[in-house]
Amino acid sequence: MGTMEASSTCAFKPISGFGLQSRRLLPSKFDLRNQTPAFAGCYLRMKKRNNCLGISFGSTSMGKMEGSVRGLFGSSVKARSVRAQSSGGDVEDVAPAKIQVKSSGSVFPYVGVACLGAILFGYHLGVVNGALEYLSKDLGIAENPVLQGWVVSTLLAGATVGSFTGGSLADKFGRTKTFMLDAIPLTVGAFLCATAKSIEIMIIGRVLAGIGIGISSAIVPLYISEISPTEIRGTLGSVNQLFICIGILGALVAGLPLAGNPLWWRTMFGVAVIPSVLLAIGMAFSPESPRWLYQQGRTSDAEVSARRLYGKERVAEVMNDLDAGSQGSSEPEAGWLDLFSSRYFKVVSVGAALFLFQQLAGINAVVYYSTSVFRSAGITSDVAASALVGASNVFGTTVASSLMDKQGRKSLLLISFAGMV
Repeated sequence: MGTMEASSTCAFKPISGFGLQSRRLLPSKFDLRNQTPAFAGCYLRMKKRNNCLGISFGSTSMGKMEGSVRGLFGSSVKARSVRAQSSGGDVEDVAPAKIQVKSSGSVFPYVGVACLGAILFGYHLGVVNGALEYLSKDLGIAENPVLQGWVVSTLLAGATVGSFTGGSLADKFGRTKTFMLDAIPLTVGAFLCATAKSIEIMIIGRVLAGIGIGISSAIVPLYISEISPTEIRGTLGSVNQLFICIGILGALVAGLPLAGNPLWWRTMFGVAVIPSVLLAIGMAFSPESPRWLYQQGRTSDAEVSARRLYGKERVAEVMNDLDAGSQGSSEPEAGWLDLFSSRYFKVVSVGAALFLFQQLAGINAVVYYSTSVFRSAGITSDVAASALVGASNVFGTTVASSLMDKQGRKSLLLISFAGMV
């Protein structure tokens, strides 16, 4: 049987004895509820007089059918034309492509607010790089490398605690409220570090700042992914890492005045208070994640949030996606012990090894001690050299983000690891 043209927005169930095969069943409840009536234009216009069912339609009967369909659903309903290639006497229905409604809302301002958490993550990691020598002299620990190590590492100890609690807080209180709570240790920690008169206060401030960046490391990518439209979710998902690198760069650049002003290190730590406060204020005016609201049974609030993020035109689409997502998987959630089962062990091992070897390659030593290393190597502009390292980090992240979908993940990893070697 040759090629034929079909005009249809519906699909047919297989009819016994006629050999009609279809890939799609009758419309789902979402088709019936939110889209043009799924049966509108449900007829076939054949190039030949006889169709695959052996049923003959004359022009008169086809005209009557068209008139009946229009009378039932209104004259504005138009059939959507697709082509179906017969194979072995069977017909395949081609499901119509999903129409993407243009959004009148914008998520970018709220993604920008969330990225303040990523900037603070990178800033607190890198701020100690140029400031360590000067704060050590000011606090009387210049000859005590152990206490200097505590100043550096206690941030990571706090971050470990924060990263384990961030997800639980976000599930219990919501994403925006968790951001506002997170601003408390971030602000207090930065203030204590900036005003510390003893090593004990400095360490407490670093621990609190670490807890704050640990929480933000969990909720920043979560919030961004949940409010991002599907068509740009992958792109926005990479901005978290990019803004972490920007935060590191900002901390290294902030150390440039240290050579002329040894007490500038206090200003470097104190600057972090500003984005912490802005994060809390911004999140007070940001919409909650529609997905979290839906999971809490607050459907009307989820619709309001979706309207702010995407515009009223896409509210129905977003709610349908949330409905489908809630019914999409019947598998129970995996627990921590399941990660070590034979089913998940291989993929968990590969993922953990990637992170482990990346850290063991020495990037943390560069972030924390590059200024000291450059100084020991005889480079006069040691802080400027560290800032250049931070700039290269931002550049590499930008390149990887732009090539990730085109070049592939594995090839970029191989190139990256080769460069690290």
